[in-house]
Amino acid sequence: MTDKAINILLVEDDEVDVMNVQRAFKKAMITNPLYIANNGLEALSMLRGREGEAPTVPASRRLVMLDLNMPKMNGLEFLEVIRNDPALKSTPVVVLTTSDEDRDRIEAYNHNVAGYILKPVTFSKFAEVMATLNKYWTLCEML
Repeated sequence: MTDKAINILLVEDDEVDVMNVQRAFKKAMITNPLYIANNGLEALSMLRGREGEAPTVPASRRLVMLDLNMPKMNGLEFLEVIRNDPALKSTPVVVLTTSDEDRDRIEAYNHNVAGYILKPVTFSKFAEVMATLNKYWTLCEML
């Protein structure tokens, strides 16, 4: 791992989708650290740290891949919280969801997401999306 590595927080409650992301990373040889949160509350805790502890996800060079449909705190609620938190508001977020609802897409972009991607149905397409995202964040060095 280099100092150019991007710390990726995947906020996803579906275990199959988590495994698909992990498999796609492996297939595309994406070696960035991948942290997993099952909902928005857990993700906030991992980004902020707990009771004086350091955050689980290092504070520099972060990227959040966010599902919208989750229990406890959904993706749009999570976006609302981090965009109003001075320490987290500049964190890049890419929505990765099954929701093709215009209202969800509009609300996500209103919260300054870096992208809104529909989860592909097949693994091969899913792997292509992850490889493309990797090229994008590597080229942009957005963090």
